[in-house]
Amino acid sequence: MATTGTQLIPSVRFHLNEVTAKFWTDAELFGWIDKGVRDLWRDIVDLKQEHYLTIDNTNVSLPASTTSLSGVPNDVHKVYMIEPRDVTETGTSRRLIFTPLPYKHPRFAQARMLPAVEPESNTIYYDVTKSGTPVVAPTILVAPTVSRAVNLSFSYVPSVGILLVSDTLPIPGEADNALIAWAVAFARAKEREDRSPDPAWIEIYSSEKQHLMQSLGVRQLQEPVYVDANFEQFWG
Repeated sequence: MATTGTQLIPSVRFHLNEVTAKFWTDAELFGWIDKGVRDLWRDIVDLKQEHYLTIDNTNVSLPASTTSLSGVPNDVHKVYMIEPRDVTETGTSRRLIFTPLPYKHPRFAQARMLPAVEPESNTIYYDVTKSGTPVVAPTILVAPTVSRAVNLSFSYVPSVGILLVSDTLPIPGEADNALIAWAVAFARAKEREDRSPDPAWIEIYSSEKQHLMQSLGVRQLQEPVYVDANFEQFWG
C-alpha cells in the first residue's frame, strides 16, 4: 500500500519503546524517514527501470538561434530522452534527432560553428550542464542551433523534492520495513554515547534495502532481457 510519513511514525515509535512523544518529536522522526526515502531513491534510480520516468510534453522547447533549451523543469535529476513533439508523418520536425554528447567533443565543437539549421533531418547534440536539482534547473546546451523554434517532448527522472509528513512516500516495492529500520537506527543515535546510528538496525536496513532492490530489478517477466549487439540492425 502507499504509505505516508504519518502512518510510519507509530511503527518507528513502537521499536523505540516510546508510544507517546517524550524524547523524540514526530518532526524529528519524520526527518529521518525523509532521509531514508532519499537514500533508497538514489539506488532505485540507478536500477534504470524507469520507476520515476516523467514526460513533459508542455514546457520544454528549443528556441530559434539559441544554444540552450528553454523551459527545462527545476526538478530534473537525469535526462532520459529529448525528441520533437511534432513527430507525425507530416510533422516538420519528424526527423530531428537529439543526441547526447560531451560539450568538448570534436563533433559538438564543429556543430557550434555551423549556422542555424532547419529543424528537419538533422542531428542536434546536447549536453546537460550546471549543478541541477535541488540547486537550480540544469542548463542543456545544444549545437547546432535551429532556424525556427521546436517544441519538445522532454523525458526525465525528477528529484524527490520536499516531502510533508502527510505525503505518500515515493518509494515503490513495499519499502516500509526499510524506512522504519533507517529511522530507528538514526533516531537511536540521539541516546547513544557515540551518537552513531544503531549498528543492529543499520544491518536490518541494509538487508531490507538489498531485498527491495532485487525485487525492483526487473519490471517485466514476459521475455528475457537482452542487450542489443553492436551493428545488430545490419545483420542479415
